[in-house]
Amino acid sequence: MSTAPAPDGSAIVAAKRRTEPSVSELVIHNARVMTCDPSRHGVGLIDHGAIALSGTVIRWVGHDADRPRGDRELDAGGRLITPGLIDCHTHAIFAGERATSLGPTRAASDAELIAGLRGRLDTALAAGTTTIEVKTGYDLTVEGELRLLRCIATASDTRTQRVVPTLLAHLVPPERVAVRDAFVDELCERLIPLVGEARLATSVDVYCDEGAFTLAEARAIFAAARRAGLALRGHTGQFRDLGAAELIGELRGLSADHLEQISDAGIAALAAAGTVAVMLPGACVQLRLPVPPVDLLRRAGVAMAIASDLTHFGMTVDEAWLGVTRHAARALGLSGGGTISRGTRADVILWDCDDPAHIPYRYGAATRLIDAVFVAGERLSATLSPLAS
Repeated sequence: MSTAPAPDGSAIVAAKRRTEPSVSELVIHNARVMTCDPSRHGVGLIDHGAIALSGTVIRWVGHDADRPRGDRELDAGGRLITPGLIDCHTHAIFAGERATSLGPTRAASDAELIAGLRGRLDTALAAGTTTIEVKTGYDLTVEGELRLLRCIATASDTRTQRVVPTLLAHLVPPERVAVRDAFVDELCERLIPLVGEARLATSVDVYCDEGAFTLAEARAIFAAARRAGLALRGHTGQFRDLGAAELIGELRGLSADHLEQISDAGIAALAAAGTVAVMLPGACVQLRLPVPPVDLLRRAGVAMAIASDLTHFGMTVDEAWLGVTRHAARALGLSGGGTISRGTRADVILWDCDDPAHIPYRYGAATRLIDAVFVAGERLSATLSPLAS
């Protein structure tokens, strides 16, 4: 079985510029700019706003009347500009179907895995996802999980879209159930140190739930991740609350994901640690699970992100937008990500509407509102038809 080349040293496989960048100094004006900047109120809307893109970063944001001159200017016609979307929880590398993907993933060639992942990344980018996390977890052997991480690197290394690789301690494989302690030791003593040394991932995600890893096993895996210099994230309480939210809060993990089952103590632990709660509406709908306690999380002051879906899920429109921009970036440890502010990466979307509240309610059709996507300052698509009434 072939092995894809190792990455070039950066765990976040980010924006390699093309030979001739399409943007040198572009000013987009006559826009409604939703900055998601924490220094501004709510989602940071600027009416009659403008932004200036310089190379791969945002150089200036403000009111139209104060805008700088640019090499080129684009009149947005009153349209909405938002940060590029961030999907902070995906299982995008696999072969076959997700429901039965362990065998097909192990059997697939590197080329097949890379091609499948690239197709999914393209689909996400067409929907405005400029940053996407990709988890392993569908091989469940040391060599196989390393191979998946290397395939993620290969699939991502020529993209402007930012791809964040995560090592997922998913399940104990069927052939190791009788010796699960030895399997956990192998994760902690072999796989995680190798991933940390090669910088193949930025974080380790542990699935701590009924039928997956126990709380004690999760603690051991998280300890190994911390020793390897990797951030901590968790699949938490999807089916049963084992106390994983409290553990992730105690260890100050980046995110706790799912949370259909969570105690008051778990919510308090996440709030105290500043850990992001990642909501996954698609999983709830597909598996007919209860909705996480959004109102309790809100009242406790827990930042909430949304992954792989822009449905509001009982959240306000502002919370939904922050959930796929600023809070999603925070869940991945991406400082300044998911905002339109000076010096941040120039990932923005120009929408064919002027109100951010229109978009979360366009179920299945929101992508039709996208006029242009800029990734690291590069314009990838554009129609700029007259603003829809």
